[in-house]
Amino acid sequence: MFTLTAATRIYLAAGATDLRKGFDGLAALVQTVLTGDPRSGHLFLFTNKTRNRLKVLWFDGTGLWVCAKRLEGGRYSWPAAAEPG
Repeated sequence: MFTLTAATRIYLAAGATDLRKGFDGLAALVQTVLTGDPRSGHLFLFTNKTRNRLKVLWFDGTGLWVCAKRLEGGRYSWPAAAEPG
């Protein structure tokens, strides 16, 4: 169960993410791409190329959670990654 407060932020990783990544891979993306701290208590959301799967990384104070959802129909509305240059 997520405990969200007014101070909890939700970060979206724009573009597609390889959702074969687990705890360590997603935490590394939070640090390098989102320049965040995976142990901050904020939610970090990732989706795949077809935008029908979602993963959430969250630290509850004792450890990391990775939660996943697969849509049976439709797609998530998701921001595209910025073009380099």
